[in-house]
Amino acid sequence: MTARPLRAAVAFTVALVALSGLAYLLQQTLYARPTTMDLTPAAAGQPGQPPSAVPAAPAVPSVPSGSEAASGGESDVPVIDETWLQQTSTASGVPVTALRAYARAELMAPGGCGIGWTTLAGIGWVESQHGLIGGRVLLLDGRSSEPILGPALNGVGNVMAIPATRESRRWHGDKVWDHAFGPMQFISSTWVAWQSDGDGDGVSDPNDLDDAAYAAARYLCAGERDLASAAGWTAGILSYNNARSYLDAVHVAATAYADRTR
Repeated sequence: MTARPLRAAVAFTVALVALSGLAYLLQQTLYARPTTMDLTPAAAGQPGQPPSAVPAAPAVPSVPSGSEAASGGESDVPVIDETWLQQTSTASGVPVTALRAYARAELMAPGGCGIGWTTLAGIGWVESQHGLIGGRVLLLDGRSSEPILGPALNGVGNVMAIPATRESRRWHGDKVWDHAFGPMQFISSTWVAWQSDGDGDGVSDPNDLDDAAYAAARYLCAGERDLASAAGWTAGILSYNNARSYLDAVHVAATAYADRTR
């Protein structure tokens, strides 16, 4: 690697690490979801306006279902080409396990939605750094080495007040207040509505990035939303977290991943 590409790669990594410090702070004041990106007007657009361009996701190649590489798995779950995964992971910095989850979710999303893996990766970075937040390790089964919980939604400050339910307690253990949980930071009511099995193991688990990414894709595509358009993409991200700072953070992250993998 020459000096110039090396400096660019180091600068990108340093920026992401530095910006991740903002995640915890915003997580305390927004809907249990952090932002991680320092923004520029060129990246964010004018306040109140949708991003001028939707992050373009490079095509995800899947292995034909009849091939030897695809045999033995769930027929409804696409198998992503391993060479593409390795090359794209190296270029983007997204761990292979996380990238596989985002890529499969793109291919399994409702037809016509236009969601790209880069959008899911942008959300995954902002929410939990792809399951790695706080020094966690993303295991091969899509689960982090320790559960990821947002702060108590107790109404203190700008945090919404959402009481815990019997259903939500199973995910966060708090008998009083709800929390967002998992690498994509679902709350219980949303998970109940959109729970998904993204890896074909017969279980829908919000702590499994495979399942959480697919659920996020389905949620973002609801109502026949077109995420290939700037307006549709903006509406989708704001439905996930209705904050301009969140929209901007996801846009910057998703655009960075798209640019690094062209």
